[in-house]
Amino acid sequence: MELLTALAIGSLFGIAVFQMLRRNVIRSAIGVILLGNAINLFLLSTGAYRGANPAYADLATPRSDPLPQALVLTAIVISMGSLAFLLSMLYIVSARYETSDMDEVTGLRN
Repeated sequence: MELLTALAIGSLFGIAVFQMLRRNVIRSAIGVILLGNAINLFLLSTGAYRGANPAYADLATPRSDPLPQALVLTAIVISMGSLAFLLSMLYIVSARYETSDMDEVTGLRN
């Protein structure tokens, strides 16, 4: 099961980096979203190292570490804020230059 989780997280990282390196800003935004999700999955997989019991289970059984779960909740809130900022900037650039290709946007270089 750990191998399947590692392969899924690794492929999600790879797809996110590939999408972020594209010249289309919409695909780059999708890459940022996928990268945030891959990081959250990685943090959650590091927190569940001893068993399937949740962090709020009784103390007699081995349970998951609650710190990565708290980090993921914080990361979700931060990624939603940055995603809203990224989409608003994408809307402004696409409305001003009427394109989503970064090669055609020339006013940002000055």
